[in-house]
This record gives sequence, structure tokens and C-alpha cells, in this order.
Amino acid sequence: MPTMTESALKDGIIYGDNATSEYVYMPASEIGIATPLCIFECKDEKSDITLQEALDLVRRLSLEPVVHPYLGTNSC
Repeated sequence: MPTMTESALKDGIIYGDNATSEYVYMPASEIGIATPLCIFECKDEKSDITLQEALDLVRRLSLEPVVHPYLGTNSC
């Protein structure tokens, strides 16, 4: 059963911390795919990560749903 955070990522919610410029989200093109990739942004760098890695980062970095400075409230 998916967690609330996993469901939120799959719904396009962006998790992050505006103070540290760290964001985790699933691009709209990945929503609905069996093994989707997510994006981890740290300042100006972006990395592709698995959904499990995204969930681990959200928990470890204590990221919350945020308004992304360029993407807005979600990636859809």
C-alpha cells in the first residue's frame, strides 16, 4: 500500500525546502508509469532518482509540500 508521501508525489506534489533550495518531485511525463523517475534539485543541479530514493530524501531531509520558485505548486 502506498504511503501518503508516495501518493502525493504521484499526484504531482512538489516536496522541498525553499531555504536550502532542495526539491523532490515527479515530472508530469512520469506520472502513471510503472517505474517512474523523480527529480532531485539541489540549488542549480538536477538529478534523476528512483521513487524509493525520492521517498528516502523526503523523509531524511524533512521536506514538506512547497511552492517551487519556477514550477509553482506542482509539476503538472
